[in-house]
Amino acid sequence: MEQIEIKLPDGSKRTLASGSTYKDLAKSIGHRLAKEAFGAKSNGKLVDLSACVENGAEVEIITFQSDEGKQIYWHSSAHLMAQAVKQLFPDAQVTIGPSIDGGFYYDFAFRPFTLEDMEAIEKRMAELVKQNLPIERKVMPRDEAIEFFRSIGEEYKVEILSEIPQNETISFYSQGDFIDLCRGPHLPTTKYIKAFKLISIAGAYWRGDEQNPQLQRIYGTSYPKKSQLNEHLKRLEEAKRRDHRKLGKQLDLYSVSSELGSGLILWHPKGALIRYLIESFWQKEHLKNGYDLLNSPHIAKRDLWHTSGHLDFYEENMYAPMSIDEIDYQLKPMNCPFHLLIYKTDIRSYRDLPLRWAELGTVYRYERSGVLHGLMRVRGFTQDDAHIFCQPKQLDAEIEKALDFSLYMLKSFGFVEFDVYLSTRPEKFVGDVENWDIATAALRNGLEKSGLDWKIDPGEGVFYGPKIDIKIKDVLGRSWQCSTIQVDFNEPERFDIFYIGSDGEAHRPIMIHRALLGSLERFFGVLIEHYAGAFPMWLAPVQVKILPITDKQHKYASELHQILLEHDIRTELDDRNEKVNLKIREAEVHKVPYMLIVGGRESESRTASLRRHGKGNLGAKSIDSLIAMFKDEIESKR
Repeated sequence: MEQIEIKLPDGSKRTLASGSTYKDLAKSIGHRLAKEAFGAKSNGKLVDLSACVENGAEVEIITFQSDEGKQIYWHSSAHLMAQAVKQLFPDAQVTIGPSIDGGFYYDFAFRPFTLEDMEAIEKRMAELVKQNLPIERKVMPRDEAIEFFRSIGEEYKVEILSEIPQNETISFYSQGDFIDLCRGPHLPTTKYIKAFKLISIAGAYWRGDEQNPQLQRIYGTSYPKKSQLNEHLKRLEEAKRRDHRKLGKQLDLYSVSSELGSGLILWHPKGALIRYLIESFWQKEHLKNGYDLLNSPHIAKRDLWHTSGHLDFYEENMYAPMSIDEIDYQLKPMNCPFHLLIYKTDIRSYRDLPLRWAELGTVYRYERSGVLHGLMRVRGFTQDDAHIFCQPKQLDAEIEKALDFSLYMLKSFGFVEFDVYLSTRPEKFVGDVENWDIATAALRNGLEKSGLDWKIDPGEGVFYGPKIDIKIKDVLGRSWQCSTIQVDFNEPERFDIFYIGSDGEAHRPIMIHRALLGSLERFFGVLIEHYAGAFPMWLAPVQVKILPITDKQHKYASELHQILLEHDIRTELDDRNEKVNLKIREAEVHKVPYMLIVGGRESESRTASLRRHGKGNLGAKSIDSLIAMFKDEIESKR
């Protein structure tokens, strides 16, 4: 019998009979692996376990432990849910049902689902799991696929297929009486889906466009073990408790208003104070790290965005132009063209480089209303932007510095775990491939020297260059995109900027786009959820609340209040004629880090009884010891 040879991730090789499947390969490696296998990666491409192994391929067996394994598991769970919905409600049309972080969803063209519907769908899903239905891949020509889906009344699938080139072959996955248009791969059978829960129902517009029909979206999650599902559900409950939209209202930090417009943030005094503290720290650290600060307008002539290329690649995310003096202007979606114009105001020498210019620049991007989400997805936001102009020989060093600076800033706000990606050239790009390769190599070198664990994110670079993305992990283990470092050979060429080299000739500088915190709005939302609104003392809008027990202590409490204010400790005095226990409860609700309880004994001894938010009484302290403790905690950013 003819033999084939494959290579495993550890570098070892394995010989199999020709025609063997990836399931056979998993069995040959070990019984446990075969039991846990969901799919395989062959030469970097995800495939079904039922597919035949290619000779000479580099193969990795995929389980739930990997990100790809979770995607396969949750995508198959979405199909399982859609099958249950179609059996219970045959008039419902299926649209799309992807895996997402932590689970899956499926959108249906149907009436709003009820809680009773959800219970019935879960019950039917359990029945389908017990049936152990094989999940099988099929292919057919595009036109034949269109006719098939039209014949079964799935017009949304017909629309999707109509946009695919005519000569394409289309893949489907079937399980029992259900068939769905899908690239795959999927689990081998429905019995692999052990523990699942439908989480919520929401409305969603077809393709995220409010001009399109509204669909009904069902969210769910699933895991190989019941204990894993229970742990996930606990995390979801904790995430609800930490929801920045709920806490933003409770703590009076910000609001949104239909009178103002969707996706636009109103910063209240306490929220604006925290933002000021973040911005002040950001500015101070940038000056220490050799940056100069810039400011630029909110609008520019539309022609500027032609020059930059944004109208070619980004126009759908830009607001419509406005005519002023018969000239079209546009709200800025980016800050970079303004920095390039500043560069062009003078002749630059190689001695001037690198130039590091930073701006807290507010930009405006059109996001569809269906994706707007509190502070996390908005239409107007401030980006902590910076652009570095350097010589080619300075590129590696500048990337290393930008990486170090990113990590320092993120750690200062309490984030210590990161997911790091190197995003490479996308299908739609500008510039020379040679320059892309130089830029990608420089970013790779920076990552290797940083000691960070990182992954390749193929094809996810921006149109003008490759990038490093740093995602922070919050206390619940969720990842949030923050820092990005992007190398750009394109914009310097489009704006025709240059520097005079040591040879007296004009040379093109390299431009690095760099954001550390990303959007301040989004970062603030992440901070709220990470700390559940109980900010570290250096960021808390009110750091200390003084609570006199009776009117007799008001004079001493007022004096203590003034002393703390003189030491730059943000303090409020609650001298209302209310019981002290009520005052304590309210301070706890507002998550004030420290409370100072002042009674007769404290007034006489010139002390205060110290309480820590969430921890309770810490005993009586002198004024001097309190000030020293508060200052140490604030300055150390603990």
